[in-house]
Amino acid sequence: MTAIILKLKRTLSPQQIFMASAFIVNAGNYAYNLMLGRLLGPRAFADAVILITLLLVLSFVAMTFQLTVAKYMVELHSRNQNNFIQQAYKYALMFGLVLGAAVVIFAPELQSLFQTESSLMFTIFGAAVPLYFIMSVNRGKLQGDQSFVELSMTYQLEMLWRLGLTFAFLLFLSINPAIAVSISIAISFIAGLFPFKKVRRASFLKFDLTVAEKKNILRFFLLTAFYELTQIVCNNSDILMVKHYFDSYDAGLYSSLALIGRVVYFVTWMFVMLLLPAVIESRKQGKNPVPVLKKYVGYITALSAVIVSFTFLFPEFAVQLLFGEEYLSIAPLLGWYALATSFFAVSNIFAYYFLSLDHYKPVIIAGVFGLLQVYAISLFHDSLFQVTMAQVLVMSSLLMVQLGYFMIHHGYLKKANRLESTTHLH
Repeated sequence: MTAIILKLKRTLSPQQIFMASAFIVNAGNYAYNLMLGRLLGPRAFADAVILITLLLVLSFVAMTFQLTVAKYMVELHSRNQNNFIQQAYKYALMFGLVLGAAVVIFAPELQSLFQTESSLMFTIFGAAVPLYFIMSVNRGKLQGDQSFVELSMTYQLEMLWRLGLTFAFLLFLSINPAIAVSISIAISFIAGLFPFKKVRRASFLKFDLTVAEKKNILRFFLLTAFYELTQIVCNNSDILMVKHYFDSYDAGLYSSLALIGRVVYFVTWMFVMLLLPAVIESRKQGKNPVPVLKKYVGYITALSAVIVSFTFLFPEFAVQLLFGEEYLSIAPLLGWYALATSFFAVSNIFAYYFLSLDHYKPVIIAGVFGLLQVYAISLFHDSLFQVTMAQVLVMSSLLMVQLGYFMIHHGYLKKANRLESTTHLH
């Protein structure tokens, strides 16, 4: 394994390795969901998708720890990093234990809320939650160190174990599909811990962050947590609300729609992961980070345009190919759902750009529109078409506001720089 890593590092840049790995992981996760949909059919798939959606929710919550660790691994002096990481592991574990316990305790209520066949699936999932938070701190350390090969391995191992175990259970054991998925997810968290970056014990050392550094870390953590909550609402509230408002068959159809349409978000997420350390490093070196943003916005816009065009032109082909004839009735909504997701993906890059620069108004803007999406779906859910179009309207508005904010902010900075230059000349 070490020899393979060394060979990859000599052949490709770390960023290229991570992007290739992210593509493979997203493809693997996508194939996992597609195969589940084909194997289980709409009704049983609806229960399995609740667990997959909860996993996505968990990943966004834990991303708060990952991004905070990644950011301050870059910004803190080496004398503070080890102690900072120790504290991050401690708080991540505590938070994971509390959240996991809540899921276990309220498993029967979750079963009733989402109309699933079993509460045990939630119990198993909740028991594994603390592991995910430890894994996320480890990933944040790797991301901050720009150890992209090792970071790639953690995602690869998590995906491969989840995929392999799920279908081994479903094909060779007589087991409830949702239980099989929950057990596989739990075990995949253990696999995702490797390679684990050990931290040298430093309890005898003073945790010598300044008061200002501690305040900055806490502020960034809380605002990142708020934004990740926004991500959860924008990305997953529709599936959870549809599962609540519609029967299992329609919910299963909508889950297939969401899965195909969200390929935009999955494909573009790797650029977001690369953006944050690149922007922070650019600012640290005194460079203008705007060209970095423009580059990644260009990548995401181009990819989104290709995917959305395909879903509008060939919706039946996409649904037939990926899920089969049972799901064809959802095809007319595919292009619209992909369009809503593309609006969100592009607006997301602006929010993360400003977040990495400690500028938080775009995060609040995203939060407001996330709540607007929930409100819109609560009003308009007579049909799956209404649910989809409500998201198109809200997400297009979010993108326009975020783009407008960037243009105003960037124009203001350019004006301020010109005034400063004029002052220096005089």
